Amino acid sequence: MEQPLQITFRDIPHSEALEADIREKAAKLDQFYEKVMACRVIVESPHKHHHKGKLYHVRIDLTVPRGEIIVKRGPKDHHAHEDPYVAVRDAFKAARRQLQDYARKQRGDIKVHETPPHGRISEIVPMQDFGRILSSDGREIYFHRNSVVDGDFDTLEIGDEVWFAEEAGELGAKASTVHVVGKHHPVG
Repeated sequence: MEQPLQITFRDIPHSEALEADIREKAAKLDQFYEKVMACRVIVESPHKHHHKGKLYHVRIDLTVPRGEIIVKRGPKDHHAHEDPYVAVRDAFKAARRQLQDYARKQRGDIKVHETPPHGRISEIVPMQDFGRILSSDGREIYFHRNSVVDGDFDTLEIGDEVWFAEEAGELGAKASTVHVVGKHHPVG
């Protein structure tokens, strides 16, 4: 971390042992994302009049490049959080998961839902049960009558906009499924 760790205890006495536990867990965060710039941890017990025991809340603020990760742990009446060490453990587990997710996004490992390939019908040969799609990137894609989903091959017209799933065929690219773009199938 670029900046020193900040630990704040609110409405509870300072504990050297708990602070050491927090420092140890904060130091391990660099294993999951090495570019953490700052870490602030707040441990508090806001329930002064709680009749079943104190519930500890933990907040961790992590500053990372182009963002901030905030973790809050201490759900209402979660009795495991009557132990501040458990509340700290749970908060740091959540921080680790969020850091791992952030690191995957930064590396581009997160799956992005792409718009399916699309194009326009460029040829229809009803006597031989096939047609062709001129894809948006300029390729000709073959499709068979049986590939048309939620539509009728016989009602297709040249120029109809479609989206499709592409696969390799014996003679080149072919569409395994073809969906006519309409009000229920917009292309993004």
